[in-house]
Amino acid sequence: MTSAIPLPLRFQVGARTMFSVKRRLVRVGLSLDEAMAGEALDFPHLGGADHGFLVTSLRENRLETVAGQYPGMLALVRQRYTRRFADTAQSFDAYLATFSGKSRSTLRRKVRKFTEASGGALDIRTYRTPDEITEFQTLARKVSAKTYQEKLLDAGLPDDPDSKAEMIRAAAKGEVCAWLLFVENEPVSYLYAPADGDTLIYAYLGYDPEWARHSPGTVLQVEVMKQIIEEGRFRRFDFTEGDGQHKRLFATDGVACVDLLLLRKTPGNYLLAGALTAFDRCVGFAKGLGLGNWARRLTR
Repeated sequence: MTSAIPLPLRFQVGARTMFSVKRRLVRVGLSLDEAMAGEALDFPHLGGADHGFLVTSLRENRLETVAGQYPGMLALVRQRYTRRFADTAQSFDAYLATFSGKSRSTLRRKVRKFTEASGGALDIRTYRTPDEITEFQTLARKVSAKTYQEKLLDAGLPDDPDSKAEMIRAAAKGEVCAWLLFVENEPVSYLYAPADGDTLIYAYLGYDPEWARHSPGTVLQVEVMKQIIEEGRFRRFDFTEGDGQHKRLFATDGVACVDLLLLRKTPGNYLLAGALTAFDRCVGFAKGLGLGNWARRLTR
């Protein structure tokens, strides 16, 4: 049975967390296949000290049904997004044909300019075996420590012993691929993607901010997609939960999803749900008034 763990419920402005409140929640994370299928969910039982469930990547048209399974709980949508993925069971030319002409031109230009800036050739290395993943961890961490994901969002490549051990275990089972982009033998961007059957999962992407104007993350993603498609082992690349320009650019399809929070009806949880709802509405209202840039400056 899945156990409840302390999870932060964040009051966020964009990607920046202003503050958070922890609750003991059972996280029900749906895979891409489960999100696409939209089948009935089998929830585990809650312990006496547990506050509820956090269901991620729930297909949007299942929202009322799932919430209706638990009329004794508070149901709160935390975010709505398209869970995007790329069809990699096609030729690379066919994949590129799904992009707009402008996007294809932009990608080619970025790859060309990065190649010129890095000495005339791209140096991209692939890591799969346990020994290779150990090397990848060491090199990619040098990049991750510089990224905004790690400095601002605490979302860099994990460096704790348990995460490292899990990466090596996945490599031993042939269930992970990782890549590094180098310039003059120094890593400037990384991508780590565990596998779920014939689907690769977009887990961690980062790049050295000193190379930001050369779009190393985009260049690496282009070349990785080409390699995946040409190898023919995987039929999908899953860009996972949430949304963003990078995911929208490289995806070919998507599923409308929500993250659903189900909380026990206690006085504290009523207050928390009300505060989260009010805060999210205020942020949305500010964005509607064109105050998004002001809000981002406020959180720096």
